[in-house]
Amino acid sequence: MSRFTLPRDIYYGKGCLETLKTLKGKRAVLVLGGGSMKRFGFVDQVVRYLKEAHIEVQLFENVEPDPSVETVMVGAQFMREFEPDWIIAMGGGSPIDAAKAMWAFYEYPDTTFEDLITPFNFPELRTKARFLAIPSTSGTATEVTAFSVITDYAKGIKYPLADFNITPDIAVVDPLLAETMPPKLTAHTGMDALTHAIEAYVSTLNSPFTDPLALKAIHMVFDYLPASYEGDKEAREQMHYGQCLAGMAFSNALLGIVHSMAHKTGAAFSTGHIPHGCANAIYLPYVIQFNAQCAEKRYADIARFVGLEGESDKELVQKLCEKIDDYNVKLGIPKTLKEFGINEEEFKAKVSEIAKLAVGDACTGSNPRSITPSEMERLLTCTYYGNKVEF
Repeated sequence: MSRFTLPRDIYYGKGCLETLKTLKGKRAVLVLGGGSMKRFGFVDQVVRYLKEAHIEVQLFENVEPDPSVETVMVGAQFMREFEPDWIIAMGGGSPIDAAKAMWAFYEYPDTTFEDLITPFNFPELRTKARFLAIPSTSGTATEVTAFSVITDYAKGIKYPLADFNITPDIAVVDPLLAETMPPKLTAHTGMDALTHAIEAYVSTLNSPFTDPLALKAIHMVFDYLPASYEGDKEAREQMHYGQCLAGMAFSNALLGIVHSMAHKTGAAFSTGHIPHGCANAIYLPYVIQFNAQCAEKRYADIARFVGLEGESDKELVQKLCEKIDDYNVKLGIPKTLKEFGINEEEFKAKVSEIAKLAVGDACTGSNPRSITPSEMERLLTCTYYGNKVEF
């Protein structure tokens, strides 16, 4: 038996933030990242709408990029003291992901972080609060997914938490918030969305329910990301919807080793943190080359769907990789980890352990081709030097 889970309601369109006026409840915690949502006036809007709904609001602010275990625990304690019946998270993937994890510790104070690392092992939520997510970036799609990524900086590891319990009850997908993204963030989140959709389509858990969402999302990213990067508002709106479709697909079909690699390398190197979407964009063409041994037809289907031409499935897969490479160039994304700036000696010293951790990542299980730690080490080495994957 399989399962397909989405939020109860998804509101979308310019100005749909106003739907917060209709919420029923008594108290809400609004979880935020940096100051951008305040600077652009969106926090004031949310607070005003919630007050119109007669809901008392407290803010939990300054969730860092790639939120830490420590931030999650502080936020959960904040919630236990205020006792909200709504948890509302607004911003990029970081505050929404953090709020999802806070939610579990708010409702179950005795739960440990180690308990939640096991995929689909969360306790039953909604005993104290429901969850509403408002994304301001067009990539993570955490507003519609069963996932949260939390970083243990002491260990240098990102943990993907997974459970249908943390799928938000309501997603408010207002493209006006996405208009505030700077170009680099637009590029990274856009390629994150593309990776979500491609990995969902070739996942071992793909289905007739997820395939149409994944393919449409891929088409929308290829159609709109370059113009969105240049600041076109119509393209920004379409990207905001496209990334949401990608989220619906991968939340139910799961992901693959592009994400396994990104999770385990993002915080691993002292010479430079790799933003999640940037890491995905670097790794994606190499992983397609590796996976094509088992998923060539699926990748070729994607290539045909977006209008690429080739004499064979193999040629179509090559064309798809070339198209992704071309987009990375347009978006100012490096082709290799070396080009990104990762120190070669540190990479060599750490790659074996990173490879083991990546193979053990929750996303590896649904990758279309199985992989051993030694193969993962070879694959990561290809991404460092820019070598073609031929194994």
